[in-house]
Amino acid sequence: MPEPAKQGIRFWLALHRVQGVGPATFAKLLARYGSPETVLQCSPAELAHCGLKDFSIKSIRNPDWQGVDRDLQWSSGANHHILTWHEPGYPAMLLESPAPPPLLYINGNVDILSQHQVAMVGSRNPTPAGRGTAIDFSRHLAAAGLAITSGLAIGIDSACHQGALDAGGQTIAVTGTGPDRIYPGRNKNLACRIAETGAIVSEYPTGTSPRPENFPRRNRIISGLAMGTLVVEAASRSGSLITAQHALEQGREVFAIPGSIHNPLSRGCHKLIRQGAKLVETADDIISELHPLAAIYKDSTQVTNNKELNTANLDHGSLRILEEMGYSPVPIDEIISKSGLTAEEVSSMMLFLELQGSVASSPGGCFIRVK
Repeated sequence: MPEPAKQGIRFWLALHRVQGVGPATFAKLLARYGSPETVLQCSPAELAHCGLKDFSIKSIRNPDWQGVDRDLQWSSGANHHILTWHEPGYPAMLLESPAPPPLLYINGNVDILSQHQVAMVGSRNPTPAGRGTAIDFSRHLAAAGLAITSGLAIGIDSACHQGALDAGGQTIAVTGTGPDRIYPGRNKNLACRIAETGAIVSEYPTGTSPRPENFPRRNRIISGLAMGTLVVEAASRSGSLITAQHALEQGREVFAIPGSIHNPLSRGCHKLIRQGAKLVETADDIISELHPLAAIYKDSTQVTNNKELNTANLDHGSLRILEEMGYSPVPIDEIISKSGLTAEEVSSMMLFLELQGSVASSPGGCFIRVK
């Protein structure tokens, strides 16, 4: 058994910073030499024999100790933690997945990483209905006792985090930057709220900028922490499908919410469903599927949807409009034509329905009914 991480954290951080030494190579080196400290003492010939490239060997022989000091300085902050594979708090679900990160940088509650989780991902440019669906599902799942794991991106990710927080639940954000950076910047306040009760997690050392290649890689952590991954809205080539693929490779459940055949952001979900992902219409569909895997869920039947339509407050005309609308975008002219009402009456009713949360506007002068 290699040395406990606490005794040699500086060496773990130094080896972790070596370019070209990813999780698989890191594991191979530890299996061969027993500890990062021993690896850093190897000769260039020994390292070359392990298959390392010249630039990696040079970096091992000249560790980035200044970067290590920055990592340790960051970890001295309140609720800042660095976990290695050998720490008791390292999440077992992630450790069981292929190529788990050797180190995790955590801002927040370490214990939450070992709780039962559902990953929720989707488009960065969702429809209003998609965003509403993400919030509703995350509220329900969080209130049922599941932590919601996502990627802190704008769009569906942010909606999922927000829904969990609104329900008084816990949520985990996995980022593609160093732990000292928040990306995108507009989510700084959301990140602070997440860290107060949940956790922000990264495998990248301090100072790591938001490089494009980091985000597909971090997706394996999102799915690896969770029992299952739910895709809310996704285009046919969305990064969310990468997360779903990781989940399949990790032996986890994959769920997808269907949508209109006319909505491009439904195509990714429909593709997953054709490939065997479980079609879900309510959060209870997910809870019932995962329930055999975890026996601690609260009774989800007690959870109510705060945005459920209160039809008692609607007049006959508004009800007639809702009955005519489906859950696909409908042009305002078509609503006027089908309802038999004047344009002024329909405009007034649509404004009321939108304020109530029963419908949402979408591009092209269209409206869509919100469940």
